[in-house]
Amino acid sequence: MERKCVAMISGGLDSALAARLMLEQDIAVAGLYLSMSWGCCEKEKAQACAQELGIPLMVLNVGDAYLDVIRSPKYGYGSGMNPCVDCRIYMFRIAKSYMESISAGFVVTGEVLGQRPMSQRRRPLDIIEAESGLEGLLLRPLSAQLLEPTLPELLGVVSRERLLTFSGRSRHEQLAMASSFGIRNHSTPAGGCLLTDESFAQKTRDLFAHEQRPTTKDMELLTLGRHFRTSLRTKIILGRNALENLMLEGHSDSGYLCLRPVFAGPSALIIGVCDEETLGLTLRLIWRYTKEEKRPQESPLQFWKDGLPWMASIPEEPLEMPSLQEAKSITQ
Repeated sequence: MERKCVAMISGGLDSALAARLMLEQDIAVAGLYLSMSWGCCEKEKAQACAQELGIPLMVLNVGDAYLDVIRSPKYGYGSGMNPCVDCRIYMFRIAKSYMESISAGFVVTGEVLGQRPMSQRRRPLDIIEAESGLEGLLLRPLSAQLLEPTLPELLGVVSRERLLTFSGRSRHEQLAMASSFGIRNHSTPAGGCLLTDESFAQKTRDLFAHEQRPTTKDMELLTLGRHFRTSLRTKIILGRNALENLMLEGHSDSGYLCLRPVFAGPSALIIGVCDEETLGLTLRLIWRYTKEEKRPQESPLQFWKDGLPWMASIPEEPLEMPSLQEAKSITQ
């Protein structure tokens, strides 16, 4: 077996320590970061970790196929829309392919026995290893002495005696070890997946309920703005600040119409069917969320509609909160 491994690097403390433990045994380490456009992990932290460790880092996108894992997980959800076990299986299958492509011998991860209730108990760890196709080739250095020996250990490629017995949710031992190794570029311990956040999970449920084939772009948009489900086929997103207004405009595309006011109000991204009624409702939403002192006093109002000039009258009927509820707002 090659003295070379693929280490899953998330930007977190545990994955950095797991990779460092391999380097301590003179094993070549190739880092792998799996990117989700909605930002479940911190790519910049992963890159900083890899640089600090002195290892190469491959960044791969999970792809739209990952959304099928979220929609219908074989092993169910955690506290929100987080399919933790299925997610790990999907990611480790990608890691296995990458491992084979670079002729590495095994995959390393920073998982700790008992740290996370859904995916890091003994039974789920076994399921993840078997269903990812990495049986015997998935090494968890931080808890290795509490688990069955892997092939790298049995073959003497990795010294089992130099692996650890960490378990549970406490990070005191990891923090002490990071200090001794001089590892500083990692995200704050106990950070979480966005899919566990109830607000994000609620918007994800709405997306899957109304889109048969959502994309990673649709998931990324869930992190931006205020969302209003106006019909089965249409959703409106309003920017909450200047940066979100620019980001929404950057998502303008077929089926994603952007309406940006020339005055100081929120931009709107209309997703799905956009008819005159939808345009009217969007205009009223923009007006409702524009600060009163910023509202123009004269008609017509000036907008950019998908980059082209567009004029509209000041809404005659202001949109108040009861009307927002009628529009089935997802989040206000």
